[in-house]
Amino acid sequence: MSEHTAREGTSQGRRVVVVGAGMAGVQTAVALREQGFRGAVTLIGAEPHQPYDRPPLSKAVLLGKAEGSAFEVDFESLGVELRLGCEALGVRPAEHELDTEAGPVPYDVLVLATGAEPVLLPGTEGVPGVHLLRTLDDAERLRPVLARQHEVVVVGAGWIGAEFATAAREAGCEVTVVEAADRPLAGALPAEVAAPMARWYADAGAQLRTHARVERVEPGAVLIADGTRLPAGAVVVGIGARPATGWLAGSGIGLGPHGEVLADAHLRAGVEDVYAVGDCASFPSARYGERLLVHHWDNALQGPRTVAANIMGETPAVYDPVPYFWSEQFGRFVQYAGHHAGADRLVWRGDPAGPAWTVCWLRGDRLVALLAVGRPRDLAQGRRLIEAGRSMDAQALSDPGRPLKDATAG
Repeated sequence: MSEHTAREGTSQGRRVVVVGAGMAGVQTAVALREQGFRGAVTLIGAEPHQPYDRPPLSKAVLLGKAEGSAFEVDFESLGVELRLGCEALGVRPAEHELDTEAGPVPYDVLVLATGAEPVLLPGTEGVPGVHLLRTLDDAERLRPVLARQHEVVVVGAGWIGAEFATAAREAGCEVTVVEAADRPLAGALPAEVAAPMARWYADAGAQLRTHARVERVEPGAVLIADGTRLPAGAVVVGIGARPATGWLAGSGIGLGPHGEVLADAHLRAGVEDVYAVGDCASFPSARYGERLLVHHWDNALQGPRTVAANIMGETPAVYDPVPYFWSEQFGRFVQYAGHHAGADRLVWRGDPAGPAWTVCWLRGDRLVALLAVGRPRDLAQGRRLIEAGRSMDAQALSDPGRPLKDATAG
């Protein structure tokens, strides 16, 4: 069935199969029903658990303040069939069939929403006491580790590393974070923005060791390349994630340099009747003039609405969001909106040594991104200004007492 034919008339009788039961997959199923799709919807997940949200894993679930984070979705009343504990093995687009552990699953439309999987630290497979923090099972294995107040070594000072270190300190653990780069968040933020954030570790009683490459991990210790031996009752690895797309090999679905599905502006995956959404896919952004691969919760929430609209609609909907994410670390609420790679100017609002400040990135006179620490109003107003493509007065922008919306030019 062609995409054009699939959009004709009623959706009754059509089968949409969604692979991946995380945020992107669940929201695709929900959005289809909200937009009036009347055909069959099947949601396939590799994990046996009821579909759940991931952000609480590094917070409430990890600290034992919540038993889980299942989505509050009544799949039965929505008429969504769940097939859990079922791993996808491959796709045969010409036959419109998905291959799974339980056998082939036919589809009229297939949505790839398999998310991302953590990058493993070489040489740590099978070493006792080494953990990841990506799944509900991971969080449940780590919870008693924190309860016993072990000496914990965190490998990687990215977003997940900082969030885990925050939880471990709250639980009373001694925490050392080792980072091979010269600063935390080296892959995400420029040095001058990351510098004040590096001080948060010491403020929270955690030790941050930069320029620290892990030589090897052995039971009870992490050995750094400079010869330092760090005692470790537990090691948590947070060195990044890659799209979970290895199972698509040989399918004819094109993958990018990071293994991501190369979706188009409508989130189509390049073969007939297949879409890709969330962490497993990149998309071209006309707003930023480049292809974006966004591994954040909001992308997995927003993208499915575009996918559902394109499955349902005659006029293709374009996906070109202002990326957004948030992080809670060391008692601070950090929010980011936009994409700063093409910016040519940086403007500070407030003192980065203080409890609340914002950094704005401009390209020419247009706001393209901002990072807000403890200033949610800046984030909310800034995100709208980025969406509108507004020109800004840089001098007015630098005044933290002036609302962002009042710092436009002209």
